[in-house]
Amino acid sequence: MAARVPAPGPRRNPADDLPDGLLVADRDARIVTFNAAAERMTGIAAADAIGRDFRDVLPLHDAEGRDWWKCLAPYEGLSTRTRHPEQTLFRPGGAELLVTAAYRRDAEGRVERFTVCLRDARQRARRERDRADLVSTVAHELRSPLTSVKGFTATLLAKWHRFNDDQKRVMLETVNADADRVTRLITELLDVSRIEAGRLEMRRQVVDLAEEVRKVIAGRVAAGEPADRFRFEVRGELPEMWLDPDKVDQILGNLVENAVRHGAGTVTIVVEPDAHKEGAAVSVRDEGEGIPPEAVQRVFRQFWRGPGGNRRGGTGLGLYIVKGLVEAHGGVITVRRAPGGGAEFRFTMPAGAPDYAV
Repeated sequence: MAARVPAPGPRRNPADDLPDGLLVADRDARIVTFNAAAERMTGIAAADAIGRDFRDVLPLHDAEGRDWWKCLAPYEGLSTRTRHPEQTLFRPGGAELLVTAAYRRDAEGRVERFTVCLRDARQRARRERDRADLVSTVAHELRSPLTSVKGFTATLLAKWHRFNDDQKRVMLETVNADADRVTRLITELLDVSRIEAGRLEMRRQVVDLAEEVRKVIAGRVAAGEPADRFRFEVRGELPEMWLDPDKVDQILGNLVENAVRHGAGTVTIVVEPDAHKEGAAVSVRDEGEGIPPEAVQRVFRQFWRGPGGNRRGGTGLGLYIVKGLVEAHGGVITVRRAPGGGAEFRFTMPAGAPDYAV
């Protein structure tokens, strides 16, 4: 008995793999391709679009309300046109789309295929808002220390002999601290820029994670924090870790500072082997109020400042940068409620190999 051959399923459209919406019309302006992304962006089913005039299926208008297809006249305009640059257009309901278009012509210059690419304008608008927020936030944070530096230096230059040595020292110490703050803000801005562009440079070498934690804690104690505010544990034998030591210091420093500033009670740092793959896991816990469950998804976004939006001296970029640095190592960072209450930030790092060293 011959084996049954299963009936062929519906043909898969390769264009459905594209992240952007794709509309292709033939020489008669009839739609021949309308991919899944175009369906999502427009709410129009491909079955309702195929075979119809694309101008009827997808009416678009410019910012002045003019019919873009009539202005463009794709099948009637100059035969030398090959493409149109991206621009923002509007659907009848007001939804914004970023639209580009291209032509394929025959030997006589007539349109054989007219291809339209669609992108959701909301994602770009969100990125532009984030960029504007970043500039605004950093400019605001820079203004205060620079004003202080300018004020104290101008005062010292104008009235140097009127102050005694102790007064001069206080003023110069303030200038020095504010200069450090400006440097830190500029470093954060550069880090954000490199993370977003995917241009973080990794200089890997063997790093003793336990020793790095001890250095961070010693720095906090030297800055005035009581030594009994911190508890440090190493559990198990760690593999040889090939990491970027400067970035590891930055990750640990930001997480410990976050626990000290926003948490309460004892700050506990635990370093242990990663139970899931060769590498290490580091947990930083505090005993504060913790992070509300509804805020967990926002913790690593830019400008997140905790419940109530309290700035408390930060730009809201620290945890965003930490996440970018951990992921640049191939690691993962998560946040959850600590066993004794408060927040627990836990990140894992793969051990790496000498091949990664620079």
